[in-house]
Amino acid sequence: MSNLAKQIEILNKELSKQLPEEINELFAQSIKDLKDQKIEEKAITVGMSLPSFSLVNSQNQLLDSQQLLGQYDRVVLFFFRGSWCPYCNLELRAIQDFITQNQLDRVRILAISPQITTYSKQLIAENNLEFDLLYDQNNELAKKLGIAFTLQDYAQVAYSGLGIDLTSFNGNDSYELPIPAVFVVDNNSIITYSYVDSNYTNRIDLGNLVSILKA
Repeated sequence: MSNLAKQIEILNKELSKQLPEEINELFAQSIKDLKDQKIEEKAITVGMSLPSFSLVNSQNQLLDSQQLLGQYDRVVLFFFRGSWCPYCNLELRAIQDFITQNQLDRVRILAISPQITTYSKQLIAENNLEFDLLYDQNNELAKKLGIAFTLQDYAQVAYSGLGIDLTSFNGNDSYELPIPAVFVVDNNSIITYSYVDSNYTNRIDLGNLVSILKA
C-alpha cells in the first residue's frame, strides 16, 4: 500500500467517526450514483488526442497546452475537486513529495480544478506546493475530457451543511465538479496513460506513475 493510500485509509476512518452517520451514508450514495453513470467509460482515454487548452495559474499567468507540449516530452494533468476536499489536499501534498523525490526530466506536472485562483493561491502557500494549479473555469476542459458532473441535490445540501460553499469556491452556482483524474500526454498531444475514478476517495498510486514517466 502506498503512503497516500495509507493516509486516505486513516482519513476515511477519521471522517466516519467525526461525521454524522446520515452524512456518511449520503456521501456513499453520491459515490454509488456517480459509479452508476459510468463516467469512467465515457471519459477520454489512452490513444486519444488531448483537446488544446489555455488556462491561468494562481498568478493569473496563461499556460497554453501547445506551448507546454512543445517544451516538454510529457505533461501530466491531475484533476482535483478543490481545496475544500481533504482527499485532494492529501493528493496534492503527495504530488509535491513525488516531484521532490524523483528526477523527472522534461516532464511538466500540473493540477487543475474549477476553483477560482484565490483559493488555489492559498492552497499553494499552505502546502508549499511548487507546481502550478490551473483554473478550469466552469469545468470547460473537464467537460471536453468527459470527467465533469453535477453534484446531486442531496449532496449539495450535505456539503452546505458542512460549511462547504461551492458557489464561493467555483465562482458560479452550477455545482459542477471534475472526477479525480490523471492524464499523461506526450508531445504529440496523445494521451499515453489515464486514471479516472468517480469514487473520490480513491487516488492514483504515484509509485506506478514513476515507472510510466521513466519508461
